[in-house]
Amino acid sequence: MASVLSDPDLHTFIGGAPDTPEALRARYRRLTAGSPDPAVSWLNWVIRLREDSRATGTVQATVSPSGHGPVAEIAWVVGTPWQGRGIAGEAARGLVDWLGGQRVDTVVAHIHPEHRASAGVAAAAGLVRTGEQHDGEIRWRRHIGG
Repeated sequence: MASVLSDPDLHTFIGGAPDTPEALRARYRRLTAGSPDPAVSWLNWVIRLREDSRATGTVQATVSPSGHGPVAEIAWVVGTPWQGRGIAGEAARGLVDWLGGQRVDTVVAHIHPEHRASAGVAAAAGLVRTGEQHDGEIRWRRHIGG
C-alpha cells in the first residue's frame, strides 16, 4: 500500500505527505487494533482490481452512535495510476450499500470544496452536499436507515 499511496498529489486536498512504509505499517497496526472507544468501530478495506487483485486504494468507515442511530463517516483514496476509472465510485457505493445492511442510519463524508473528483464519488454513492462545513470541508450526507 505504501507504493499505491506514495504520490504527493494525493495529499493536495487533505494535507500532509505520503507515509513511509514503516509509518504506514504502524498506522495500519493502530487501525487493526480498533478504536479505544468500544462504541466506535473502525472499518478499513483495501480496494483491489478484479482482474489481478492489485491493490489500488482504500475505503474506510468510522461508525459511531448518535442520538439518531449509528452514523458512519466514510473516506476513500485511490492511487494516482488508477484514478478516473470509476474505482473509487464503485468502492464507495459498495461501502454505503454494505453499511445499509449493518443498521447504519446515516453516512457522512467530508470533502474539500475544490475536490471535484471526490464530490463526484460522494454523489455516485448517493450522498448529497449539505450547507454544513467542518474544518473547511463540505459535509455530504445520505440517510440510509429505517
